[in-house]
This record gives sequence, C-alpha cells and structure tokens, in this order.
Amino acid sequence: MALRVREDYRTLNGTEKAAIFMLSIGEEHTAKLFEFMDDDEIMEISQTMANLGKVSASVVERLFVDFAEQMSSTGSLVGTMDSTERLLERVLGKDKVNSIMEEIRGPAGRTMWEKLGNVSEEILASFLQKEYPQTVSVVMTKINPDHAARVLTLLPEGFAMEVINRMLKMEAVQKDVLDDIEKTLKIEFMSNLAKTARRDSHEMMAEIFNCLDRSAEARFMESLEEIEPDSAEKIRSLMFTFEDLSRLDPASIQAVIRAADKDKLPTALKGATDTIKDLFFSNMSERASKILKEDIAAMGPVKLKDVEESQMAIVNVTKDLEARGEVQIAGDGDDDQLIY
Repeated sequence: MALRVREDYRTLNGTEKAAIFMLSIGEEHTAKLFEFMDDDEIMEISQTMANLGKVSASVVERLFVDFAEQMSSTGSLVGTMDSTERLLERVLGKDKVNSIMEEIRGPAGRTMWEKLGNVSEEILASFLQKEYPQTVSVVMTKINPDHAARVLTLLPEGFAMEVINRMLKMEAVQKDVLDDIEKTLKIEFMSNLAKTARRDSHEMMAEIFNCLDRSAEARFMESLEEIEPDSAEKIRSLMFTFEDLSRLDPASIQAVIRAADKDKLPTALKGATDTIKDLFFSNMSERASKILKEDIAAMGPVKLKDVEESQMAIVNVTKDLEARGEVQIAGDGDDDQLIY
C-alpha cells in the first residue's frame, strides 16, 4: 500500500505538527524533548509519528517558519507542576526538589495557619482526631472561627468536648510549643497532603464520568475502549454508580436513607433495578417502606434525566458519608476492600 503524502499544512492538527517537528530535528534532540513529557504525551506523539506517512518538504518548511514566527511574536510559555519538577531535578538534589514541590503543591498561604485555612474541614478533622486534645485546642485557636466550628462538628463528640474544655482553660502558648506543633503539622500533615494532591488521572476521570448522564457516559466509554482499552477498564473499576449501592451493608444503606433528600429518593428508585429497590425497602420500617412504594407508584412516567439526576444525588450523599467514615463500601469480590 502506498504511503499517503502530507502536502497541505492547513490540515495538520497540533499533535501532528509536534510529531513532524520532532522527527525533523533528529533523534538526539527528540530524545531530550521526550524527557520532559509524561507517558501519555509520549504515547500520543509516538502513535502520531508512526501514522504520519510521507510529509512533503514544503510542509516541513512551513512548520518551522510558523514555529519561529510564533516564538518570536508571542514569547508565551506554558508551565506545569510536572515540567517544573523535571527542570528542578536537573539542577537540584531529589530531597531539595521534594521540599520545594511540597510547598508549591500545598494549599495556598504564607504561614502554616493560613495553609490550614485552605484545607477542607473533613480532611483536617480526620487528621486532628488522631492528635492529643491539647494540640488540637491550639490549632483551633489559630484558624478562623468558622473553619474551627466546622472541624469541631466533625470530631467524635467526646473528643470535641475535651478539645473545647482545653480551649476554655488555655493560657498563653509558649513559642517553642507553637513551633513544635507547626513542625508536626508540616512534617506529618502538609507534606502528606501535598503528596496525595498528585491524584491519579484515572481517579479524576472516574469522578468526571460519574457525573455524566448515562448516554454520554456510554458514548465516551465506548470510544475510550477502542483507543485506550486499559484506561477504560481502570476508569470503570474506579467508578461508583447507583447500582453499586448493592455493595453497602445494612447499617450503611440505613445511613444513606437517613441522609438522602426524601424528595429525590422516590424518583431515584423509580428507575432502579428490583435488587436496589429491595435493598432500600428491606432496610426501612414497614410503614416507611409502604409509604415510599406508594409514592413511587403514584409518580407515573418520569423523565430519564430526572431519574439519573436523583440517583446521582444519592450517590453523592453516599460518597460524603463514606468520606466521613459513616458508610463502608465493599470492594469487588470477597476481599472486603474499602474505597477511599
């Protein structure tokens, strides 16, 4: 089969231009450019290179002219966390780079207390409940009152009351004690928070796919399975859908029922499988179950969009409860793995 010839520069997309440019500058320079790319970028450009076919000299010349003109006229650059880290690693030691990147990736703020003010109350409460009440009481006095109030409500009640008692009896905190607490927060909390901020791209996409309507999700997943089957499989395994509520234990499904919007629950169950319906009904009182069944029966036809929106609302409630430790979601198979 004869190779197609690229003769029209205007038909090239950005990836094709990058591929032609890198093929034109030679293996040594191309290898250096690849060092500044992540695996997905290398894969995309490599696949494009392999499928380019023959490119006419006029197209190559036009590409270089266009590149030179854009560089000289705009001078704009794009910086990312990954590119910055790779650049630093070429001139600094690994430990120093990690320290710098932790500061960059950490929540915004000049001081430790300003940084804590940008950490969600759920994450902060989860960390603080493992500390001594005296330490937590100092932290509560250093962050904004509204933030401290939300954190206190998420702590175990007995522990929260102990913290409040310590705050009421607190005297001036010595500087060395305050420095020790700041050091502990930096080493044990903020550094770990910065590391976990580098989220897996598949986890992020799974959350996005969870928010799509069913038809859009199916279209995107089908297309992804054709071009990146491994990624599609990983995203699917990370997604949590309304049907996955069947993996909840009785105590967890009861917690979801208590927390769910009572106006959305009938609509969500209207389009659910019999298995999910029975799961909800069996974890309600006989009277509540009867009322819910009557509400569903009285609804008549319901738009698919409304059903999906209601089901997603229930899923989001479940995720919030799971994040607070009030719900346990069993993993696939029999290993009782939890989803975090």
